[in-house]
Amino acid sequence: MAAAEGAGTWDSGHLRRVVAASLIGTTVEWYDFFLYGSAAALVFNKLFFPQYEPLTGTLLAFTTYALGFVARPVGGIVFGHFGDRIGRKRLLMLSLVLMGLATTLIGLLPTHAQIGIWAPIALVLLRLVQGFAVGGEWGGAVLLAAEHGDARRRGFWTSWPQAGVPAGLVLASGVLALMSSLQSDADFRAWGWRIPFLASSILVAIGWWIRSSVAESRTFEEEIAAAPPPKVPALEVLSERPRALLTGAGLRLGENISYYVITVFSITWITEVAKLSRNAALQSILIGSAVHFVAIPALGALSDGIGRRIVYAAGGLGLAAFAFAFFRMLGSGDRVEVVAAVVIALLLHGAMYGPQAAFIAELFPTRIRYSGASIAYQLTSIVAGSLAPIIALWLYQRSHSALPVAIYVAVACAVSGLTALLARETKGVELSDIR
Repeated sequence: MAAAEGAGTWDSGHLRRVVAASLIGTTVEWYDFFLYGSAAALVFNKLFFPQYEPLTGTLLAFTTYALGFVARPVGGIVFGHFGDRIGRKRLLMLSLVLMGLATTLIGLLPTHAQIGIWAPIALVLLRLVQGFAVGGEWGGAVLLAAEHGDARRRGFWTSWPQAGVPAGLVLASGVLALMSSLQSDADFRAWGWRIPFLASSILVAIGWWIRSSVAESRTFEEEIAAAPPPKVPALEVLSERPRALLTGAGLRLGENISYYVITVFSITWITEVAKLSRNAALQSILIGSAVHFVAIPALGALSDGIGRRIVYAAGGLGLAAFAFAFFRMLGSGDRVEVVAAVVIALLLHGAMYGPQAAFIAELFPTRIRYSGASIAYQLTSIVAGSLAPIIALWLYQRSHSALPVAIYVAVACAVSGLTALLARETKGVELSDIR
């Protein structure tokens, strides 16, 4: 098996295609997922919950946003089950189609003014499909890169699917910012917001074409040839690797909470508290995400050199400390300071997110790796990313102060930083040697 893993490097051109397919497909899926989050902060409160005052309407819009995270563990378990039994690639193709279909249909939805209560109900159902699809995406995308690549540079190769997350956010924020700048508020609310959702169908077609040219993981094929796949991979994960699941959950908690506070809640903070324009908020996220995209592979590569633990802990503990300055800078009303706050926060987040895929993948053996990595990654999203914008908004509404929100982010990031320090170092381990 060790030889098979090493054989994954036999063709550097093929490895680059695998990484490109993982990156582009992940970018498309997260474009769809983040498009919803940005729209929830900007227009869904008015279009689907118009009978409530602005902050309450935004809170309800964020609640529908959170439902996508509730569906993600279900998607992770289902896709992980079949991914460990029949392969990574086919499940990735399915997740791409499901996500694109749901996002396109959101772009066609009638509003509350047109069909009443059925509008938010349909929105919720499509959001659940989005969450289910993206729940299966992450594990397959990072495992294709991990299992095709070599142990020496696994942090770097698996960081590229991670970079698809800020790339998707850049794309979603950029398209929304463009539409917003070209239209009046009335036109943007009337029909302009729909165009980015409908454009998803084009992006999915491109992603499908690129992913169809990639081969199945050799590490997985060797494993299946040597022994039959587990009947219920998720049960084996729970019985054999409970500590690995807890480690993955601890690594994810602060990373996930901080990311959605930085990229989703901050839009509301910038527009409602700092009183900057919607365009200024979107541009800040756009610039920060572009820097994030570059930083993630660099920090993933750094973890190959000095270890996963130290890079991850530096990001978690650093962001825990910076959380208090972050909200002060956001609330300053100065556009340069707002951009700087987002950039610094996302750089620190990247120190966690860059090594994360390799760190989690290296916790599980090949026969249950898709299920184990997906469960560890996605279960945390129910109590972390899904609730983060809602909790942050609730804390602010109750206190009219950023301090409770900063404490919330700081505690969560400290948990992730300490989890990394307490975890076993996995840099350089051969995936075939994990049993």
